[in-house]
Amino acid sequence: MNTTVVHDTHMAINLVHRVVYFVPEAAEEYAAAGVEGMGGYFASRVAPMGAVPDEVVIATFYNFAPESVRSAMPGVWDAASPVALQEARFRVVDRALDRMGAGLSAADIAEARSLIDPVVAGLDLAGKPLAAANASVTLPDDPLVALWQQITIVREWRGDVHIALLIANQLGPCDCMVVSVGTGRSPIGVTRATRQWSDDEWSAAIGRLEARGWVDRSGTMTAVGTAERDTLEAETDRLCAPIWGPVGEAGAARVAELILPIHQAVEAAGTYAALS
Repeated sequence: MNTTVVHDTHMAINLVHRVVYFVPEAAEEYAAAGVEGMGGYFASRVAPMGAVPDEVVIATFYNFAPESVRSAMPGVWDAASPVALQEARFRVVDRALDRMGAGLSAADIAEARSLIDPVVAGLDLAGKPLAAANASVTLPDDPLVALWQQITIVREWRGDVHIALLIANQLGPCDCMVVSVGTGRSPIGVTRATRQWSDDEWSAAIGRLEARGWVDRSGTMTAVGTAERDTLEAETDRLCAPIWGPVGEAGAARVAELILPIHQAVEAAGTYAALS
C-alpha cells in the first residue's frame, strides 16, 4: 500500500471531519443543550464515550492542558446527557453543511459509503478509544451526516494511533504542540488559545525539546526535530495503511476524491479564515 496515498486520504478525511469544530452552529447547538464555551467542544466530542470524568477527556484528547479540561467540564453532564450532545453534534454538521452548500450527490454519497463502510467494519479497535466509541454510535438518518460519522470513525482511529506513537516516543502533550507549531501545522495563536498551556508549561516543553535537539532555545525547529516529526508522521501512515486493504489504493484515493468537495465548499465559505 502506497503510504503517500494513505496520507493524502487521511488528510482529506481530517479536513472534512474538522468542520464540526469551527462553524457557528456548534456554539449555538451546544448552548441550546445547556453547554457553552470549551465545554461544548470537549463534551460533544467525548459524548460517544458516555459521561466520563475529566481524567478520561484529558487522557484521550492528549494535547490539551489538563486545566483547560477541568475548567470547562464542571456541570456539563448535569446540563446535557451524552446522547443529547451527540444528537446536537449531528445537527451541527447537518445545518452547517446545508448552509454552506457543502453537499454531495446521492450517487457520490453512496459510492463513498461503499468504500468507507468496509474500512470501518474491518477496523481493529483495540487501544483506539475515540474510534471505538464513535463506532458504537448509531448512524443518523441523513445520508451525508451518516457519511460524516463514518469519516469521523476513521479520523479518530488515526488520531488514536498517532497518540500511541507520541507516547512511545516520549513526546508529551505540550511538547507535541510545540512541535506542531514549529513545523507550521498549527497556528501558534489558535494553539495557545485552545490548548491553554501556561507560559511556564510551554517554556518547559521547549526546554525538553531543546535537550533532545529538536528545537533551539527560541522554540524554532531544528533539522533533527523536523526529521523526527516527519518520521512520526510516516510511521503513523504505515500503521494506517492496512485498514485500506478492503478497498485498496484506488479505493482509498477515490474516497479522498469524493469527499474533498465538502472541504472545498467549507473553505470557500470562509469558515477557516480565523485560522490563517
